[in-house]
Amino acid sequence: METQITTQKQNKTLGELMHSPAVIGKLNDVWNSPQMANSFISSVISVANGNPQLRNADPMSIIGAAMVAATMQLQVVPTLGQCYIIPYGSKAQFQCGYLGILQLCQRSGQFKKILAAPVHEGEYVSGDEFDEDYVFDKSQKKSDKVIGYMAKFELLNGFTKVAYWDVEKVKKHASKFSQAYRAGYNSPWKSDFDAMAMKTVLKSILKFAPKSIEMQNAVTFDQAVINTNTSDVQDLDIDAFTPEYIDNIESEKKEMLSAKAAEAAEADAANKKKEENK
Repeated sequence: METQITTQKQNKTLGELMHSPAVIGKLNDVWNSPQMANSFISSVISVANGNPQLRNADPMSIIGAAMVAATMQLQVVPTLGQCYIIPYGSKAQFQCGYLGILQLCQRSGQFKKILAAPVHEGEYVSGDEFDEDYVFDKSQKKSDKVIGYMAKFELLNGFTKVAYWDVEKVKKHASKFSQAYRAGYNSPWKSDFDAMAMKTVLKSILKFAPKSIEMQNAVTFDQAVINTNTSDVQDLDIDAFTPEYIDNIESEKKEMLSAKAAEAAEADAANKKKEENK
């Protein structure tokens, strides 16, 4: 008999749903290891029980966030920094972490080098945002005060992108795109500002990098409540989820689409130039 996930009607708890044969079977398939699946289930339940707001959140929104994390093989334990399940009103929100972004990029096999780091007082020597020509010198560090964040990647084909944001720019971005930050909620912005800042600056340049399917899913579902398009747990794969952008990040999604369009136009122009030179 198929397991239904209409939780209000069945009054099933998150623990009961996570331990249902259908969910266990899905997680076994995703992790390809019953031991990893059981560990993941325990982590999800522990995260939810450890947060008063998540305890009162819709269990299916928690499962949606958890299943998205599982399909990308990211752990939800907050201290690991790979991804987070964040309370947002009566629902839960999926949020990819800095280390999760790094891991997905590394898995793609496209990057020769990728990093992000806080920049301390004295370490920033000079920089040109337009030429992306920045000079940092750790030997010039004057104090532990963080004045900004840098991110850089180099692809295997030699393409390089670098960015530097001062702390004020990061805070303005967080205030504009994260209601949790504006409201002062207990979120990764509050508990691990450095990691969220590094992720933000890194994402600003990853618009111009090739994206694996996993990376595309991370961008799509980041900072979204995950709604399910099915009433059957058996159908809980990535195609069954729809992101609901309840935080103020629509502008960021549009910026990413614009960057992708610009990248495609540049590639098309380069191809035409090659054809003309033949």
